[in-house]
Amino acid sequence: MSAIRGFRDLQVYQLARAEARRLFEVTQSFPKSETYSLNDQVRRFSRAVNAMLAEGWGRRRYEAAFINKVSEALGEAMETQAWLDHALDCGYLTEAQFQQMDSAWQEIGAKLNGIIAKAASFCPKPDH
Repeated sequence: MSAIRGFRDLQVYQLARAEARRLFEVTQSFPKSETYSLNDQVRRFSRAVNAMLAEGWGRRRYEAAFINKVSEALGEAMETQAWLDHALDCGYLTEAQFQQMDSAWQEIGAKLNGIIAKAASFCPKPDH
């Protein structure tokens, strides 16, 4: 395993980026009436995961701030799952699409929880 030098090196960042891109592609087939509601929401929350990870990475000097941002990313990932539930309920996703995407977002959540649990290992030690 290579050293993590930046947020883009995090596996969870790479996975969330790929899943946000997949969601963008899938939502293009949703009805036009969902443009400013379901499409906008699911895209926004899925993309926010990476934005929160990037911001958290920049705040690693303070472990509590890092944990807070990664926790926010976890919340965004779970909200993405809630929007996927709505897309399934409305018939915009097949059961297979839903299962595949929901599983990926569940994995993202697990990875974020792992980062939170090991936050100290991601945060540089202050020089005294």
